[in-house]
Amino acid sequence: MIANILIGGAIFGYAGWAFYRFIKKSKEGKCAACSIKNSCSSNCSVMEEKQVK
Repeated sequence: MIANILIGGAIFGYAGWAFYRFIKKSKEGKCAACSIKNSCSSNCSVMEEKQVK
């Protein structure tokens, strides 16, 4: 019984954390949240540099 509660808690805890992380990254925008943004050659990085200057 206790194992079921712990496993269920771990599953729901991870789901909540993943949902929180998804929301946080979606607020940053498409290119800001991308894992390869430093080596990407799409238009997003060009537009971000123009906005910073």
